[in-house]
Amino acid sequence: MKTEDISLFHRIVETGSLVEAADILNLPKSTLSRRLQALEDELSVKLFHRQSRSMTLTASGSHFYDKTTSMMSSLEETLSELTNEKTDVGGHLRILVFPIPELLQITQGILHFMYLHPSITVEIIVSAEPQDMIRNNIDLAFMLEDSFNENEMVARHIMSETVHFFASPEYLARAGTPQTPEEISEHNSILFRYPNGRIFNEVPFGQDMVLSVKGNLCVNNLSVCLEATLAGAGIAMMPLPFCQDYVKTGQLEMLFKDSAPYEGKCYLVYPSRRYISLASQRFIDHMLIELENCSQTGTCNQIAKIRGAIKPLI
Repeated sequence: MKTEDISLFHRIVETGSLVEAADILNLPKSTLSRRLQALEDELSVKLFHRQSRSMTLTASGSHFYDKTTSMMSSLEETLSELTNEKTDVGGHLRILVFPIPELLQITQGILHFMYLHPSITVEIIVSAEPQDMIRNNIDLAFMLEDSFNENEMVARHIMSETVHFFASPEYLARAGTPQTPEEISEHNSILFRYPNGRIFNEVPFGQDMVLSVKGNLCVNNLSVCLEATLAGAGIAMMPLPFCQDYVKTGQLEMLFKDSAPYEGKCYLVYPSRRYISLASQRFIDHMLIELENCSQTGTCNQIAKIRGAIKPLI
């Protein structure tokens, strides 16, 4: 019995559809169906009730899924313990990245990982939309705090960034400049909606303040938020690295400079209900080191020397 076929079985369970699983795994439906049938023949049990548009587990299938989840997790953990950290690993990783200012650093870290492990294939999904990581077969995600359900995820803190209030000179000339953070509630703010559906209208600021903001525009993308702020649509709370060039040119003004900024956190998360593959474990270890180096040096120096080597892979 091949562990790869058990893994494919898991993906079918999690998507609930042979067609969706085949699309996500980039495999012909006929191949996936044949391998599932071979697994059932080997086990001498029926794993799914097959319907026209969906597949549901039989009692035997549900039992097999529960047992093999822990089994696969133990196997991956054992492989991790036995293999050298520099040993090449294979497989495919689907990685979701929230559109944050450090997107370039994260991308560089992913490319460096591919360079170190040429057998790995990767799909990067950049989205601020809600994603069911299990159903969409997403192995890992880079997400901001409060944008995921902590009960369903394992989260590793990987970076922090200072977040400030910004406005254009045009908006401040028209609406006035708030002198204290508490006055922000009297202004039009550009609201932000997280992937989990929550609107960011109760804003943490400084060490112990929570400010209420309101506005006539809500977005779920930082670039759109920046563009709206530059256009004078309102006051926005954004990461400093995303806005500092516009502050230097006078296109934006940073408010409340004497107040301690809010520190936003970004996490590397993965579903707690799914076993984590050896490739994912190696990737997590790699990114923790890679992003720490980036934060210390201010840049990711590895990418310049590996671009030529990576080019044939992507």
